[in-house]
Amino acid sequence: MDFLEDASINLLIAVALGWKATNRARLGMALASILLVPGIATLWTAWEKFMAPLPPAPIALTLTGLGALAVNLSCALMLARFRAHGGSLTRAAFLSARNDAVANVAIIAAGLVTAYTLSGWPDLIVGLGIAAMNADAAREVWQAARAEHRTADADTG
Repeated sequence: MDFLEDASINLLIAVALGWKATNRARLGMALASILLVPGIATLWTAWEKFMAPLPPAPIALTLTGLGALAVNLSCALMLARFRAHGGSLTRAAFLSARNDAVANVAIIAAGLVTAYTLSGWPDLIVGLGIAAMNADAAREVWQAARAEHRTADADTG
């Protein structure tokens, strides 16, 4: 789900960079919704795990987190210098990559704690944190897009 969200955001941003400001702002609002998708999927998974908190395979969890961290951290570092330029579109790209990198660090930690405790709770707690982080990023992108939309309307009106 996460890779689909990343690909969707980056493809839409690449297409929209040449659009008029009003249309870019509208897309920014749509991207805010797309940022919520992994959080909703995480909440669904967390609900299922809450009902039966079985531990995930800690080695697989940790290794997956390490591999994803390498990719997401490099993306976040490349996008960091553009996060304040281009409004909601570049903000969405940066926040998506940054949140993924932070989530990967948390997943690695959950894998290590799970290996030690053999509990499903570390994974569940990390999942809830990831959902909250994605919701906050979506809020931030939405607010930036709304401000861009108001500015574009004022410029054309």
